[in-house]
Amino acid sequence: MKLLYRLGFYLGGFSVGLIFLAFIFNGKKTSCNYTPNARVIDNLLQKNIVLSEEVIKDYPQLKDDQIKEMIRTGTVNFSKSDTKRDSCRLYRIELQNEETAYLEVTNCSKTLNILTIKKP
Repeated sequence: MKLLYRLGFYLGGFSVGLIFLAFIFNGKKTSCNYTPNARVIDNLLQKNIVLSEEVIKDYPQLKDDQIKEMIRTGTVNFSKSDTKRDSCRLYRIELQNEETAYLEVTNCSKTLNILTIKKP
């Protein structure tokens, strides 16, 4: 069999497979989170948010959507986080738009507790 025929059959089968996968994954909430930062943030965004008394006192106008947007745009600083806990792991999420702004959250099984929000 000639090389062009083999290449044509390969590309034909590959394109049919891509179309098949597009139909399977169309409309589903599938994601490929390969980095640890992306996996943690995706896990945090799925939880119910509980604000601490300190955060409610300092930021009474803060809504859940604003917190989720901060988490979505932030990056997890694993060197300042405590990921070895058994029950609720502590994460420090540094915000992208400011240098010294961060969130400290605990990730429990069903809830996400916002402990502190530090803005410059």
